[in-house]
Amino acid sequence: MTSKIEAKAEIFLWALQSLPKAEREAVISHLLEDTQFREDILDIALIQQRKDEPSRPFREYLAEREQRAR
Repeated sequence: MTSKIEAKAEIFLWALQSLPKAEREAVISHLLEDTQFREDILDIALIQQRKDEPSRPFREYLAEREQRAR
């Protein structure tokens, strides 16, 4: 069963997709003008892109990063 948040997101997405292209682009442009909102969108996009990548311990990442810095 979808949560209330997911259901509401589906409604907003459907409404956005149903707009003519010019209006849809105007809405998206307005959303991206807000710096904090734009950062949230970019973060979510990156998370979606990388969600299937294997995870690793944070300490391992820090050790690798330190080695690259040398």
